[in-house]
Amino acid sequence: MDIILVPGFWLDASSWEHVTPALAAAGHTPHAMTLPGLESVDAPRAGISLQDHIAAVVNAVDAMDGNVVLVGHSGGGAIIHGVADARPDRVARNIYVDSGPLGEGGVINDQLPTDGDDVPLPPWEGFEDADLVDLTHELRASFRARAIPQPKGVAYGRQHLHNVRRYEVPATVIACEFPSSLLTGWIDAGHPFVAELARIHDVEYVDLPTGHWPQFTKPVELGQAILAAVEQTG
Repeated sequence: MDIILVPGFWLDASSWEHVTPALAAAGHTPHAMTLPGLESVDAPRAGISLQDHIAAVVNAVDAMDGNVVLVGHSGGGAIIHGVADARPDRVARNIYVDSGPLGEGGVINDQLPTDGDDVPLPPWEGFEDADLVDLTHELRASFRARAIPQPKGVAYGRQHLHNVRRYEVPATVIACEFPSSLLTGWIDAGHPFVAELARIHDVEYVDLPTGHWPQFTKPVELGQAILAAVEQTG
């Protein structure tokens, strides 16, 4: 199975480097993405939109034969949901890593501080304690050294969806910061934060307790969780 891995904010394809070996060892073909504007610190980011990031992944899907599995971390969840909207017949499963689908008109995060066209990685003090669980001083230093500013247009831009068949794409949510019981409780309560997730017909939940960046804090366990989701996908 071709598995496309979409990183969250401030990260490129290399952020998946300790996750993909388990997938390849099991006979799958992982394709870690570097999205437009994330090629380097010096890459131009002006005018890059959420739709541009979705289009980059759609193009990757179109370049492959057969169905694919998409994995989206954090803000990458909005992107893979947009791809499922664009190519519902080609996506066998969406795997949301400490993330979820973003509905029509939603934004990923328009509260992040900006610097022109860039959204730099904020100071650690700007994150919640739950984000930083298991992110040691060494991991924080490594993350900050590799961080690339996120295009403002991706963080602040609105999601635009058109095809209700996106709800037919099976989903796996790998819950890290918060237990899956909290997510399902919000769904039962009709919380707007999970309204789009609630509309997906087939969702499974997997708990992987750690902070917001399991690809750094628990990469082996994350690889195993992704593999388990892929291997139950037809």
